[in-house]
Amino acid sequence: MYSSISNIFLTSFIAFAWCLTTTAQHVQFATNNTVTWQQCIAAYDSLDIGSEFASLVEVGTTDIGKPLHLFVINKDKIFYPELFNRKKNILLINNGIHPGEPDGVDACIILCKEILSEKSELARLLDSTIICIIPLYNVDGALNRSAYSRANQNGPAEYGFRGNARNLDLNRDFIKCDSRNAQSFNQLFARIKPNVLVDTHVSNGADYPYTITLISTQSSKLGGSLGTYLKEEMEPALFDAMKERGYEMSPYVNTMGRTPETGLVEFLETPRFATGYAALFNCIGFTTETHMLKPFAQRVESTYQFLISLLDYMDRNAANLHSIKCTAEDEWMKKKSLFLNYELDTTAKSDFQFNGYLAETKPSEIGNGERTFYNHNAPWTRRVTFYTKYKGSDEVKVPRCYILPQAWTQAVDRMKWNGVRMTQLSRDTVISVTAYYIDDYHTGDNPYEGHYVHSGVQVRSETQSVRFYAGDYVIRTDQEARRYLLTVLEPQGGDSFFAWNFFDSVLQQKEWFSDYVFEEIATNLLATNETLKQQFDEAMMNDTSLQDNHWNQLYWIYKHSDYYEKSAYRCPVYRVEWLEQ
Repeated sequence: MYSSISNIFLTSFIAFAWCLTTTAQHVQFATNNTVTWQQCIAAYDSLDIGSEFASLVEVGTTDIGKPLHLFVINKDKIFYPELFNRKKNILLINNGIHPGEPDGVDACIILCKEILSEKSELARLLDSTIICIIPLYNVDGALNRSAYSRANQNGPAEYGFRGNARNLDLNRDFIKCDSRNAQSFNQLFARIKPNVLVDTHVSNGADYPYTITLISTQSSKLGGSLGTYLKEEMEPALFDAMKERGYEMSPYVNTMGRTPETGLVEFLETPRFATGYAALFNCIGFTTETHMLKPFAQRVESTYQFLISLLDYMDRNAANLHSIKCTAEDEWMKKKSLFLNYELDTTAKSDFQFNGYLAETKPSEIGNGERTFYNHNAPWTRRVTFYTKYKGSDEVKVPRCYILPQAWTQAVDRMKWNGVRMTQLSRDTVISVTAYYIDDYHTGDNPYEGHYVHSGVQVRSETQSVRFYAGDYVIRTDQEARRYLLTVLEPQGGDSFFAWNFFDSVLQQKEWFSDYVFEEIATNLLATNETLKQQFDEAMMNDTSLQDNHWNQLYWIYKHSDYYEKSAYRCPVYRVEWLEQ
């Protein structure tokens, strides 16, 4: 049984102050203080100097112009990801994506000190695992410190801001990669190829006794052997371990209604989120969500205890964890089709024992309304409904390859950052492909993270002979990035490149006609093309928009003739299908 006494943990904070130095003065840790970015990097720099098993390196840049760092602990003394021993498991921890939620930032400093201490009992965890830590991902937001942006949070005294230098939420940026932070992360992730990712956070929402809650990669979306392993073995073991360590966890409190009594819904982390992105590469993801109203020191300690529990599990189950990832990669390579989107299955539900506080209402002291409050004098324990399954939708067959014209550099760059293998055509050529036309879509009325995101995309496909040019990209699907490729290149996907507006210029017709000129051409087309004439007559009978509008009649003929541009509303991602056996 492990103690969770805050005073004991505070001692660890103070004992570690030796490595938290700035250029001029020694920084003392207090229970309600979190390190600045400069102090954070100084701490890891000191650990690098003090240990032959660790190294702090710059791995990219950020929107604010400061470097993105990676701290590697490897018993093999190899710190270049491409040279890692792939028989070992790799844990990647990402801290400070929301710098106002800094619990993981401080917890990881203490974790590294403990593991790298001489004769540390935790050093055994390095026998089977390589630890990679991003000390503070959103450097931009971390430098924008105040005491006010997290109005509902109990400490620390000062902290960073959620948005980065471009006011982007970086936990929505892993696919679209608007920020240089995300561009650096994509490239780093492709180099590390972790087995497990942890993204550390602090929650908002309801009040309850738990100091820490957990989001795990949605198992039915993760799929196959890996999803089953996570749900039936790994996740229960972590919950048991945390209970032993004095920090009983709950699944993330994502409520059906306003309060936990209404039931919980497992969070669906789509690919724009860190763990949803990781799942595209068969990497198990965890998001720690400490509770905003608990004291900062307790929140940091609970995050620390989770990381220790996870590393202990990874060490004890090293062979299984390694083999299950290999199995998952084989399974995805054999799949003939994939789901692009997922929706909650409300018919599949279970329950679990939840500890809560009675939610009550009372008159507000402001105006004449009522306010909700959680009565800590009325705790309760009961079984609550838990919705844990999502069902796939928008299923597509996996093509043999895609062809993407070189003009679409935003898409090309992002695939390169993710380690996608691509070849370029050596000469101009005509290829028979399946082309998608965008028949319908909805666009948000307001910008979301810098984009007017498309949803509800409906497509129709046509087999066409399309001219491609030397330098255009051929992207085979028989590679590790297969699931990523279908996620971003198939336009119906909720986080596709089309959804994020990378191909919006195709959604505009470029050439038109003058009705008084085209009248004669249209008359001749109907006179010489019997099939077109029959189709037009049927349209006139069934489409009320044509019956009393002569311009619409001419436009219908124009759209169904060779005069209409084939490129209008055609997604510039082309499929080459598998040959039928």
